[in-house]
Amino acid sequence: MSLENNATESLPGKPEPTVDGDWNRVHPASPFVRGWVALAAVGFFFGRDAFERTLQGRDFVDPNLSGRAPWLLAGGAVVLLLTVGGFILSWYFTRYQVAEGYVRVNTGFLFKQQRQARLDRVQAIDIVQPLLARIFGLAELKFEVADAGESAVRLAYLPLDQAKQLRATILARAAGVVSGPETPAEVPEAPEHVVLSVPPSRLIGSLLLSEQTVGILLGAAVVVTTSVLFDNNAIFLALIPGILGIAASYWSSFNKGYNFTAAISPDGIRLRYGLLDTQAQTLPPGRIQALMVAQPPLWRIFGWYRIHVNVAGYGLAASTDGARTMLLPVGLKPEVLRMMSLVLPDPGVEDPERVFTAGLDGLGPVQPNTATSDGFTTTPRRARLLAPLGWRRNGFLATKTALLIRSGRWWHTLVVVPHQRTQSMALHQGPWARRFGVADLVLHTTAGPVSPRVFQADVEQAVELFDQQAARAREARKRQTSEQWLAQVAPQAPELAATLTEQPAQPAPPQTSPQQEDRHDG
Repeated sequence: MSLENNATESLPGKPEPTVDGDWNRVHPASPFVRGWVALAAVGFFFGRDAFERTLQGRDFVDPNLSGRAPWLLAGGAVVLLLTVGGFILSWYFTRYQVAEGYVRVNTGFLFKQQRQARLDRVQAIDIVQPLLARIFGLAELKFEVADAGESAVRLAYLPLDQAKQLRATILARAAGVVSGPETPAEVPEAPEHVVLSVPPSRLIGSLLLSEQTVGILLGAAVVVTTSVLFDNNAIFLALIPGILGIAASYWSSFNKGYNFTAAISPDGIRLRYGLLDTQAQTLPPGRIQALMVAQPPLWRIFGWYRIHVNVAGYGLAASTDGARTMLLPVGLKPEVLRMMSLVLPDPGVEDPERVFTAGLDGLGPVQPNTATSDGFTTTPRRARLLAPLGWRRNGFLATKTALLIRSGRWWHTLVVVPHQRTQSMALHQGPWARRFGVADLVLHTTAGPVSPRVFQADVEQAVELFDQQAARAREARKRQTSEQWLAQVAPQAPELAATLTEQPAQPAPPQTSPQQEDRHDG
């Protein structure tokens, strides 16, 4: 069985390839950290009755069970021994190896499984620390590979220092740093330079002023009005599950966004975040396929924005875990521009701050079929009935290195797609759009929260943009230099630029995925 040709599983009886690396075991506490829920369930099953009796002021042990107590204790001991024995066997048969250009993980003692990922396909390695793992000083490594729908390999758990060391070594090998007689087998973790951090007060404020809060307030107003009109207070009881769910959602957002820190290093943009469960991930800018800056209406009061990205290798995980694709949970405009400069070091314009500011907050002119002074081409006036509020805001601008797409009158968004990351395109035109002579241009990238789409552009301009963007994408892929991204932002961290020159790296292999160009009439 294969996982997108990048990670594989082997069943019993399948011969393992000859390898030249040592097989290592995970930390002995790993199965207990993974399976603490099973131990808690066993304790709950056998201790619930005694706990309830203690709260009621009765005997800790039911006197009627005196005759069956030895059998119950024996049964509990057997279950506990079987659980612990399963944990020990799970640990003993879990091994990992880095050799011959692969990272391999073997698991299982009855049903054996081997998962492996090619080092040259590794897109990112995240270090994850759930709360219990943090208590033991352990961490999990999650390996992301190209075109996978989920993490190709998960290695849990290792001591935190060992996990960082292994991650640095694998990333160095994946980048072409080959160990030799004069090069240590273990590569030290690359240095980093902190770019920004999000204060907790701003994070709390962003949650209180989020779209979710607006929806909650509107829903509460409807409930109160309904209760008053029908004189029925029972409706408030039905809201209890919803209130608990809302509280859990707020807590999850706060827990994941707490202590958010961004830094740059030779291997990419490093993000750290989390209150109870912490995570450290690295986003090589060359793997970021699209970027979206969003600003909800209430955030405009304080000038806050957030940034989402599509990352190659995250696949379907990007749709289920928004924290992993969050480049900035909440930040001011200078911080947004700083993060955008790391993803797109060369914006392709002489005054990037003015252009990006126009993309974040600008509005187009009243004159039809004209471009604003900052270069954005907007929806023609004749199509304003299709978007009464947003037609002046909707627009696009193609620079030498990326396509900028802005939209939303109340919810401002700016989408940036580097030309070389355009995988395919499609023109969409429904019956109403055909009536007003406009069309949408959709750019396809990897799966993620960003869906690049030029809304309601003039048909001729949309077709022209389609052809020009296809040509730009082809040319950009030929001269792609994203692997040397840090050299272009060296003034922000000059000590890191010198680090790159100390590690011999092989040139990145050329991209072979063909561009698909389709036009669809809806």
